[in-house]
Parts: sequence; C-alpha cells; structure tokens
Amino acid sequence: MSDDVSTRRAGVVVVGAGIGGLATALRLAPMPVTVLSAAFLGEGVASAWAQGGIAAACGDDDHPGLHADDTIAAAGGIADPAIVDVVTRAAPGCIDDLVALGVRFDRDAAGRLRLGREGGHHRHRIVHAAGDATGGEIMRALLAAARAAPSITLVEAAIAEEILVEDGRLQGVIARCGGSAVLFTADAVVLATGGLGGLYRHTSNPVTARGRGVALAARAGAVLADLEFVQFHPTALDIGRDPMPLVTEAVRGEGAVLVDDAGLPIMSGLHPLADLAPRDVVARAVWRKRQAGGRVYLDARAAVGAAFPERFPTVTAACRAAGIDPVAAPIPVAPAAHYHMGGVAVDIDGRSTLPGLWAVGEVAATGLHGANRLASNSLLEALVFANRLADDIKGTPPDAARRAPRPRLTLGMDVDESAAMLRLRHRMDTCVGVERDASGLRLAIDDIGSLRRTAASGTLADAALVAELVATAALRRCETRGGHCRVDHPDAAPAARSRLTLRDIAPAKTKDRVKEVVS
Repeated sequence: MSDDVSTRRAGVVVVGAGIGGLATALRLAPMPVTVLSAAFLGEGVASAWAQGGIAAACGDDDHPGLHADDTIAAAGGIADPAIVDVVTRAAPGCIDDLVALGVRFDRDAAGRLRLGREGGHHRHRIVHAAGDATGGEIMRALLAAARAAPSITLVEAAIAEEILVEDGRLQGVIARCGGSAVLFTADAVVLATGGLGGLYRHTSNPVTARGRGVALAARAGAVLADLEFVQFHPTALDIGRDPMPLVTEAVRGEGAVLVDDAGLPIMSGLHPLADLAPRDVVARAVWRKRQAGGRVYLDARAAVGAAFPERFPTVTAACRAAGIDPVAAPIPVAPAAHYHMGGVAVDIDGRSTLPGLWAVGEVAATGLHGANRLASNSLLEALVFANRLADDIKGTPPDAARRAPRPRLTLGMDVDESAAMLRLRHRMDTCVGVERDASGLRLAIDDIGSLRRTAASGTLADAALVAELVATAALRRCETRGGHCRVDHPDAAPAARSRLTLRDIAPAKTKDRVKEVVS
C-alpha cells in the first residue's frame, strides 16, 4: 500500500453491502451515503445466501405478540422484551415495504403470501421468495434500488481497515481501495459487516465472514456484548465442502425428519416440537450422534417427495452437485457455525457506545436474539434496525467539534487461507463449538492468543482478536444457555441470567490480558 492517503468527504459511511447496509442506505435518502463493499456487489455476503425467509405475523391465526412469545422462548431467558416487541410489531410492515420495492415473495393460488413454518415457531409465519432463495431475491431488489438512488455512492472492493477515532470522537473510516488508502471522513459510520462464522472450519457462511466489524469496533473502543452465543445450524449439507451448503430449516417445516444410520428419528422424545425444536436443541442432538460415531440424515422422502426440486431449488442443486437426489435418498447433514447473536452492543436505535458509530444486522448485538436466535428473525432484525438507525442518524446533528483527522495506515487485509488461519478455524471448531468446556476454552485462548501476538496485522490479526474474545466470553459464562453449551456446566445458572459485555469479560484478575487483546 502507498504511504499516501487520499481523503473523501462521505457524509455517512456504511461499511457492508448486505441487506442491512443497503436497507440503511436507502432509508437515509436524501442524505449522501457512501457504501463500502469488501467484495463486488452481491458477492461474498451472507444475506444473499439466506435460504430461510422473514418471520412476520401475517397469517389470520397469528399476531405480533405470538411471534414475540416464540422469540423470547427460544432466547434462553435473556432477550430484551422491549426490543422483541418493537421488532415483531414492525415485521408485517417490513414485508409491505419489500413488496413495494419489488421483492417477489412466494404466493398461493389466491395471491396471498405463502407462509411456512420453521423451528421454534408455533405458527406458519415465514415469508419466502423463490422457495429457498429469499436472501438472493431481497438483495436483487435492494441492489437495483441502491444503484438507482442518486444519494448513494457504491464503492466495490473497499476493505475497511480502521474506524478512526481522535480524542474520543469518531472521524471516519480508513479503507483500502485497489491498493490505495482512502480516508472517508464522516459524520456517522454504520457497521453492517455481517457475522463471524468463517472463524470455524465448519460453517454455512462465506469463509470471509470472520468478524471484521467486531474487530473494527473493538479497536475503536466500542462495547461488545453476547460474544459467547454462536448459533450452529443443525442441517448443513455434509459433503466435505468449505463452506458447507445449507439445508434450510423450511425442509423440516414441511415435515422432513432427522434420522440416524438405522433410519430411526433422532429427535423423538427430546423436545415437544421434535424436529422443529429450537436450533440449539437440534444442533446438539445431531452433534452428539456424530460424536458417538454415527451420521445423521434429513429424510424428506415421505413429507416432500417429488415436490422437493420445486419447493427447494437451491438445496436440490447443492445435493445433486454432490450426487445426492433428495427426492429418493436421505440428505447427510451436520452442524455448522451459522449465526452470531453477539457483536457490537447497540441500543433500540442501533447506536453503539462510541458516539457516531451505529451497527445493524449480524454484527450488532441488539438484545433481540438473547442466547439463541429464532429461525428467520435475522433478516427481519436487519430490516427493522436499518429503518430505526437511519431515522436516528437523520435526527442527529453533525458533530461540530470534528476536525481534520490525522490518518494512520495499517496493512492490507486479504482472504487468508494460511496454515495459521486453518489452525485457528480448527481450534474454534474443536474447542469453541457446539459443546464446550473450561479446558478446551483455555486451550483455545492460549493457542489463538499466540497467533494474534505473532500476526503483524490484517486478516489473521483481526480474526484471532475476535476468536480470542469469543472464547474468553465462553469461558466466563459458566452455564449452559441457548447456543452456549458448557458440558462442565450443563444447567442454566439463575444468577447468570444477564448479558455479558466486554467490560464484564475483563474481571480484575484477567484485566491486563484482555486489555492487551483489545488494545
């Protein structure tokens, strides 16, 4: 990278061009917005891969209060009821907004929205598009609108490297654009960078999803929350691919059953909702079968049968590419890191603890999901908070005390598939995965910490920072709650029924070490 840094005045900078980032940029109109996309637009974002739909109480037998009840029930006792109420009430309106934008949702013969059901839901309330390609269809519509919006500047292949803060005031974002450093000065920065599933060897996310937004926020001094809560999807296609193709939960919503090598249902008697139990319950059941030496399959032959290719074209294509016919044979599945409930701590309007910094989507910890996300609440959360934080930014006066910053350069961040990164991903799988214990977490902290200390900067340094923080939070929470399963503490602890923030993770005896991690 050149030592020269050019400067661009950006107004508002949105880091990330997934559903949360694009929806925010559109809502901010007519304010000038610059959207930084690390990849080419529409590529490398988990939003476009989303097979599941959007949960919204649109049915005649449904109500936002029932949706809220299911969200809280799945969340392990630490969801924020006020946030849950706001999001579930706004859900039907979000569907209307997307329809107006041109999103083509699936409908029945009468033209009504076709509503599916997924794990943890007691009603049919999941709105899909193209069967199992909801994220891609929403991204198509949002990208078309963003490209046509005169207030939005889209910058591709722009990798954010630093949120610049001087004297406690946010100044903007330094990004690498085609090998050159650019400082985008801004009155507001919105992180919409997605999750961290790519830190795990087995993931359904793009491998580039390694917590860059969390690292940016941590280095800038923003408070993080709920880092230990990683959701593992129980039905990733087990064919040896990296990342693992997802088999959407909607297949089980249609009646498909998880079975073992002998064809016996594995969820029978484990939960009242059986195969539609919350994801943490199902993922652990699949994990334990595999740990015992067996394999697990999703059998949709009786429930879906010949209609499978029409109902689930994306899953069908992935299966057939691996020589599997889901119409005639069970589908091999395994758990995979899928969604991070934690991230940058934000309030009801998406504000972080760092003035001038907002966060939306998976990078944000809003309190909606608690310890375990309810299926199809993620796209919904991104859309609701995109509206809220955009309106909040519009109502926030520019910081009159902002002054011309002095940029500092960092090294470039490329996709890192080095031996060190593979070692990190393997360690996260084995020690900070579906089931955890103190000895494994300490091993992960020591091993990943050594990687962080030897990494100069860039992708490995940021990935190791985030991975070490997740492991540290998981060690600190000595209980099992939602997606966080401690086999050495198998029960929920009433005294731990609260959220952990970065400050909580740093008790006096480990303060110096954790301070080093986030310095």
